[in-house]
Amino acid sequence: MSEIYIDIDNVDNDKICTEISDKIDNYNDVYNEIDVSPNKGKPITKIEVSPNEKYFVTYSQEDNLIVGWNVKDVEMGLLEQEFCFENIYDLKQMCVSDDKKLAYITGGYLLETYPKTKFKFNDKMMGFRYCTFNLKGELILLHKYYENATICIYSYSQNNWHCKRTYMIPKRYKDYTRLICVSKYDKLYLFSNNSIYEIDLITEKSRRIWIIDQEVKNRKFYEDIGEIKISSNEEFICTRFKNEIIIYSVELEIPVASFDINNGNVKPKVKNYLTLLFNFINIIFYLDIQLREHPALCTQLFPLIFPLFGDISSNDFLDSFTKNYWKRCLESHLNPNDHLPEKFPDNIRATKKYALRVLDGDIWNIDFEELITKINLLPKNSDMVNEDNFKTNEKASKMYDYLHILLLNSYMETIRKLFQKANQEFVTQEFGDNLVKWRINFNYYTNYRVIALQVCKRENVDNEWDLVCIRYEKFKMDHDLKPLGIELFNESDIIILTNIGPLIYHFNEDAKSISLVYYYYIKIDIDISAQFTVQIQNCAKEFSRNNLPLPNYTSFEFCDGWISDVKNNKESLLKYGVELLQFAIINHKFELVDEIYKKCISHFKEDFKNKMFLNIITSTMPLLNEYYPEYISRYSLETTMIIDSSHYIIDYQTHNLHLFSFQYPQILVNIAKPILWIRYDLLMKLFYELYFKVVKYSSRHKIAKNTPMIIFMNPYIKFVNYPQEYKWYEELLFRPQSSPFVKTINRDIYKTWSGEALINFKWDTFGKYYYAFIWIGYMAFLGCFTVAATTPQQYIDENVRRKLLIASIILGFIHLSFEIRQMIYDVNKWTHDFWNIFDVIAYVLPILTSVRWLQTNEMNIIPLLSFSCLFLDIKFLLFFRPIEYFGVYFAIIISVAKQIISFFVVLFIIIISFAHAFYILLSPRSNFSLKEYTSNNDSNNPWNVVNTYQVFENGTLNPNPYIIQTPSENTNMFVDFRSSLFAMYKFLTGDSSALSNWSYVDNPSLAILIVLFSLLIVVYLMNLFIGLLNNAIEKDNDRVSYLVQKAEIIAEIELFYLLPPQRRWYKWFPDVTYYYADVDKTCEKVKEMIKKGEWDINDKLKKNLMNELKIQHNSHDHVVGNTLREILEEMYSQNSVYETTLRRVLEEMLSPSLTKKSSDT
Repeated sequence: MSEIYIDIDNVDNDKICTEISDKIDNYNDVYNEIDVSPNKGKPITKIEVSPNEKYFVTYSQEDNLIVGWNVKDVEMGLLEQEFCFENIYDLKQMCVSDDKKLAYITGGYLLETYPKTKFKFNDKMMGFRYCTFNLKGELILLHKYYENATICIYSYSQNNWHCKRTYMIPKRYKDYTRLICVSKYDKLYLFSNNSIYEIDLITEKSRRIWIIDQEVKNRKFYEDIGEIKISSNEEFICTRFKNEIIIYSVELEIPVASFDINNGNVKPKVKNYLTLLFNFINIIFYLDIQLREHPALCTQLFPLIFPLFGDISSNDFLDSFTKNYWKRCLESHLNPNDHLPEKFPDNIRATKKYALRVLDGDIWNIDFEELITKINLLPKNSDMVNEDNFKTNEKASKMYDYLHILLLNSYMETIRKLFQKANQEFVTQEFGDNLVKWRINFNYYTNYRVIALQVCKRENVDNEWDLVCIRYEKFKMDHDLKPLGIELFNESDIIILTNIGPLIYHFNEDAKSISLVYYYYIKIDIDISAQFTVQIQNCAKEFSRNNLPLPNYTSFEFCDGWISDVKNNKESLLKYGVELLQFAIINHKFELVDEIYKKCISHFKEDFKNKMFLNIITSTMPLLNEYYPEYISRYSLETTMIIDSSHYIIDYQTHNLHLFSFQYPQILVNIAKPILWIRYDLLMKLFYELYFKVVKYSSRHKIAKNTPMIIFMNPYIKFVNYPQEYKWYEELLFRPQSSPFVKTINRDIYKTWSGEALINFKWDTFGKYYYAFIWIGYMAFLGCFTVAATTPQQYIDENVRRKLLIASIILGFIHLSFEIRQMIYDVNKWTHDFWNIFDVIAYVLPILTSVRWLQTNEMNIIPLLSFSCLFLDIKFLLFFRPIEYFGVYFAIIISVAKQIISFFVVLFIIIISFAHAFYILLSPRSNFSLKEYTSNNDSNNPWNVVNTYQVFENGTLNPNPYIIQTPSENTNMFVDFRSSLFAMYKFLTGDSSALSNWSYVDNPSLAILIVLFSLLIVVYLMNLFIGLLNNAIEKDNDRVSYLVQKAEIIAEIELFYLLPPQRRWYKWFPDVTYYYADVDKTCEKVKEMIKKGEWDINDKLKKNLMNELKIQHNSHDHVVGNTLREILEEMYSQNSVYETTLRRVLEEMLSPSLTKKSSDT
């Protein structure tokens, strides 16, 4: 047939773009070429389905044929081909869209498309490796570019393919990186750093699906990586690596199953996971009754399982499955004269609507619902069961029974129908079939209500009913509890709609128990019949979305059984744990808080891939910080220096990247527009030339220094994430939604490396750039006002000055608007921060001064100018706070001021008291005038207090011997109480001139007051104040205060300077980050924490780290040291010894063991 191809090797390098050579003479001739038939009996080696399952193509390697098949609006049964392409040799990859556009890659990595199209490619594309279509009908291509891989996404319009987005995957020489596939949901799957990752090409969000606990050692490993297969949908991601299958839950973000297809046994390392696949295979091959209990599970997983086995020619699974089950499915679609071939099908592809099966070159289309039904109808004792190969695992079966928790959204339609059929007069009855029956009764007691649930079973219709289990659900309420509707979803699940919300119960046959798997509280007043319909409609809106709403506060408050079921089931805890922990904290249920905390830590330590359990703790940290701050300190210490794999990774870097944070994988670069791509291409050409020249030159003269760096995971999972749903006007004008990071400013977080690494990541990613922009904006404001205020009139034109003042007003209002937003966001928090008040003064004073100056055009505002410039200059100095060299001192100033503020209050009251006493003692008792001489006997009269001078002339006495100095308001500062306060302040600073005008001999009371003031304030309180300052400075003279201050600055930038969409960018606010740590510094830190008793040497992960770092430690010394520490701390708490004595004794008792330990290491 004619071909459309692009030969990359023969492209003219001087051209930026090339067009595909078109060898098709007539498009319609090829499109209608349906008469060519594939050879019967030849195996089909590839099947590809269009994104929306409307069309699919097959390829036969023996016949070299690509055949198109249409399944849209086609009845079930044998399908007929629609078109066929011949002579397709060495097919590497193919894909088809819903509108029958075909793209495929052949040998030599050439791209060929159908129908005729035009592309624009860069001249350095060196071969295509992968192609697929997404749900929008866009073509996704992967090709080589220099040493890198590039992903281009094309849209089709006007008979051309136009590039919309381009992503580059740079080649990493340290980590082997390989693309696995791209799904129709725009999800990229690749292998890097011994892990399989999913990257969303739209949001650029990445997540680790699986860690391969195997080092890259030989060529065979790379070949195995090339055979990784992945299939996915909205609920699960199924991955096959060699003989292992992993199923990953998209919602829970953890692997929920791992299964070895060689022996059918669940691997021990994941025995505590839901062994989903193991039991799914049991469903197919045992035809267990559990299939009927979980149809939604089959619907979700069936289309995902079989693509993983497309390249397995023979295995026990498919052999037994096809010989027993598929034959029965096909028989129902055969005509009376048709016969099944002797060879059974060798390739299966299932979709949501239908299942495709290749049989001797023909394609059979089987209705998916019918497929599930036929599995259900097969007898349990089918000869498919091979008990030697598959052993029912009772524990795995029990864990499987909770899988419906992952698929609760499949109940949405049933719940909506219950709301539609809600009836106030609903009467409970028995629900079930001939073999399983539910009995439900509603009982009423004084202070609570009870729902009694019973499950009965019998072997056959002739036997009596046997009670299997019973559950009494207690609700703490005093009003009526009535059913409004009940629906049996299947034999094991029942949905009860009541006037306090819907409840979903699940019956576990193996454990013979009933569990509550979902409850959402809503109040429906059934006593008001006229409003019943309106209430039902309003409540039904809560369930109008695709997902069930998360349990609310009241659901836990009313039902203790719901609390127990959530906390005791791992998947329920992961799904609803945040809401449950919030409820426990707010209601001060300390035991429940502690139990949930321990379970989360325990689940993570059982398998480090369960890092999402840590999110339950980190998401509730704002509440923990308010009610139980000790848990933040506990969490920070327990999770410091951890990793989410079974072993630590030590990487050698040419630069010291200590506490440098990054995300996995570090490979995707988004080049949004083609024009940027072209510019990038030109720059890359220059870069490569210069780079290799520089490297070649520098390698001759410099020996590279490699620093060993160990990689840790930051335990603050989703700590920086913002809610995805928001409203623009509320975010910009009123109160923006915040993240746990913004709400939780706690010193204990930043005492560990994890907190510091988190700050470094935010600061390096966006913080420093926005802060520099804010600083530049403020310097413009400062410069405009300072030039206008300080430049003499002869050097500046009046019009220029007016323009500068107007610019100052505009810039000032811009800066002030951000302060107003902060104040609106949280008034209490804003007023408690001294810097905020200082900032407002620094903005408002220059604005008012500028406005006044423009109005009056007079220079009588000199005091305003001076104070405005003072505050502006100091505000400029405050911009140095994020710089560590300066920030430490600013942090000390503020933290010390907060600690001694009460001392200042006491000191101020004492000064007022003395000022009052001096005011009463020294204020004049008679009238006087400072302008005219007033003579009286009042010793406090300023005319009597001022100095007098006697004049001598030529040695004789002058007839007017005295000259009296004219008094001023400062002659007797105790005339006014305000000036008496200032006189006391001067006395406090050492200036006693205000009291020197009186005779101390004639005024003993004055002398007594002076002595008391000197001893009490100048001597005692001032020395006490100096001592308090020293202690406060010693306490806060560390990097923690600086980091807390920096965290507050970053939080302010996030909330009030970033736009709402920016706060949702995954690259800036990822779920999980990792950071490097210098190995030598890590050893020192571990030893320091051991010395302080902050390191749990019995913890498995911490033991692994100590072994990795070759740190030797005597656990007996650690226990003894901790015991001594606890004893001495208890003695100190009872005031039996002083703290300094405790520290000295403790250091003396621990120093021998610590010295020995240090020498050993």
